Amino acid sequence: MPRRTSGPLILVGGAEFGPGNEPHDRLWAEAARGRPALIVASAAVRQDPDRAVATARRWFATLGVDVEELRIRGRREATSPSIVRAAQEAGGIYLCGGDPGLLLRTLEGTEAWEAIVGAWRSGAALAGSSAGAMALGEWSLIRAGVSHDRRRFAPALGVLPNVAVVPHLDEFGERWLPGLRRPSTGTVLLGIDTRTAAVWRPRIGWRVTGEGRVAVIRGNERREWEGERRPIGIGRPGTARVRLRRA
Repeated sequence: MPRRTSGPLILVGGAEFGPGNEPHDRLWAEAARGRPALIVASAAVRQDPDRAVATARRWFATLGVDVEELRIRGRREATSPSIVRAAQEAGGIYLCGGDPGLLLRTLEGTEAWEAIVGAWRSGAALAGSSAGAMALGEWSLIRAGVSHDRRRFAPALGVLPNVAVVPHLDEFGERWLPGLRRPSTGTVLLGIDTRTAAVWRPRIGWRVTGEGRVAVIRGNERREWEGERRPIGIGRPGTARVRLRRA
């Protein structure tokens, strides 16, 4: 049987599950149609994961899609055979916002993450917003000290090689940029406004959706796109190598 093409990759700049997100959320929902559409609230565990899931359910119901939680609120759940099976069968998986460091510690190297990657490689839509989008790059930006505005690079889940996502660019992400020391000169910073997404689809490439901008920053060069334009310089999603480790 021929190998299926990877599904869409949708990186949202934040303020998910509400008006303004219709273009990319409809794309995610359409890709998932006929198979389970799942929300992962790992990043929101220290806040209110039940509220995040309820908000997602209400929002996607307005788009005609029933979503359920892929309940990964700790590393033990990320090794559960039932959770792994559910991820393997998904048509859409969405990592919501919250704490980027917590999300990485919960998913990295787990059977559940391996199953999520496998589902995406087989055609499922994979989306992340804010912390969820940050986790999908090669690098995430986590707090460096107590200040929210000071950030340092940390290895992320690696779906998008050589990229670090900077969410909420229009709100506070811009303030992160001056103090960043990149792990290599070729590292690309992908800035995304709230209610805006950088969307990659096979045979189509990248496109901006939503109401704001996407900025691609490499060294001292910065370019911005909006309004359904096709940004360049982001690169192609990769194979997201998964190294399993014990919970």
